[in-house]
Amino acid sequence: MPRFAATVSQLQDAVAHATSPAAHLPTARYAPHRPERTLLYSLVQAHWPDFLARREVEDRPLPEYVREEFETYLRCGVLEHGFLRVVCEHCRAERLAYSCKKRGLCPSCGARRMAESARHLVDEVFGPRPVRQWVLSFPYPLRFLFAGKPDAIGPVLGIVHRVIASWLADQAGVDRASAQCGAVTLIQRFGSALNLNVHFHMLWLDGVYDANVEPPRRKPRLRRAHAPTSAQLTQLANTIAHRVCRHLSRRGWLEGEDESVFLSDSAGSDDGMDGLRMSSMTYRIATGRDAGRKVVTLQTLPGAGSLEGEAGKVGGFSLHAGVAAEAHESHKLEKLCRYITRPAISEQRLSISPQGRVRYQLKTPWRNGTTHVEWDAVDFIAKLAALVPPPRAHLTRFHGVFAPNANLRAQLTPSGRGRRPAGDAAPVDASAHDEPRSPEQKRRAMSWAQRLKRVFSIDVTTCAHCGGAVRIVASIEEPTAIRAILAHFEKHGALEQAHYRPAARAPPPAA
Repeated sequence: MPRFAATVSQLQDAVAHATSPAAHLPTARYAPHRPERTLLYSLVQAHWPDFLARREVEDRPLPEYVREEFETYLRCGVLEHGFLRVVCEHCRAERLAYSCKKRGLCPSCGARRMAESARHLVDEVFGPRPVRQWVLSFPYPLRFLFAGKPDAIGPVLGIVHRVIASWLADQAGVDRASAQCGAVTLIQRFGSALNLNVHFHMLWLDGVYDANVEPPRRKPRLRRAHAPTSAQLTQLANTIAHRVCRHLSRRGWLEGEDESVFLSDSAGSDDGMDGLRMSSMTYRIATGRDAGRKVVTLQTLPGAGSLEGEAGKVGGFSLHAGVAAEAHESHKLEKLCRYITRPAISEQRLSISPQGRVRYQLKTPWRNGTTHVEWDAVDFIAKLAALVPPPRAHLTRFHGVFAPNANLRAQLTPSGRGRRPAGDAAPVDASAHDEPRSPEQKRRAMSWAQRLKRVFSIDVTTCAHCGGAVRIVASIEEPTAIRAILAHFEKHGALEQAHYRPAARAPPPAA
């Protein structure tokens, strides 16, 4: 049972400690989100074949990893492709459930990753320490390079890390050679208009540790740094731009000098996605007879929507550091972590225009007053395809004291380094309102049931009818068994909620 193996184990752990029928009822009832009834799903289901056919006619077949992402999304969360049977041990009420955990298009999977990643960063990486967000955007040529060649990102991120770390050390009055910084980088591939925009969201400790100061029996002390000014950000952006362009020129991906720098022929990818990526980055139509034209936008009066504070801008590079959370602002930090780990697609902002085009509302209006972008349905699929990350491209990176082999990691992170909980350690509830957890409990991965309770206040470990403990009956993946069980639910008229009470049975005959 490869698809549900981890899910079964996690949910069994989550329900093992559930109380008897005296347990309190959950504040909300679990119900499958039924992705096949969402607008996004219906658009992909209806127009994905048309997009494939158009690519075949143009002799530009899609790479296998993009095909697999779309086909997996069409199966993700649909009960006809498998589910878990969960039963209450007290009243025997049953329900069907599933846990989707894919990487790309599914908003439900993205919300799950967002909640789990934010919880991990806040509770087990940063802890009660001041954190500042640094956002670095790149000019269009470098966005194109990074989108098709993920291996180019690592060295560039190393350059950026060294520049910011050196600046923090100077601001904190610590020698650069002994300064120890800590950061986590989330590499985002999308913009607010579903455009391809590879940029860095970096969460830095707002200060540095001094490696020369070795307190024998206490944790190192963080030496705070001042918030950067607009002039300092511009200077840092200039340094980053110069070093990054010099590095990429040495690698042969950039050619020319000064303002005449351009991408070399070797900067393109070999997966046939370059055309889709370039159209997505430049807000142009990717397929069909109107290919190359600007996408349709809706505008109101120009606004001033921008990031908090001023950013340093040099030659297409933009560096911003205006958002920070103090050590006691764990809720603000978690909100920030959820923002930078959010999924690319928001179903709430997706709609159909009166003309039949796919309309997507921007989270914040642009300075020119643009509030929405529109595509025809097939070109909308093209925009989604451009956002699919290539395989084996890590989108989360840990630096400095948070790196896997850092000397101070065991002292500074609640999870320590390389320590795992015992196999029989008791599972824990991740609800923000529960009792404080021990360090051993915090190190356990958050289960599907715990994520539901933390994010949506839904407790699937107790029965919605009587409050009794629930357990897994089986993981159903065989097509014949799936059809039989779903037909039984439909016959009883309860398929809508995937929940029913079995009919009462007579007592067994006396022996």
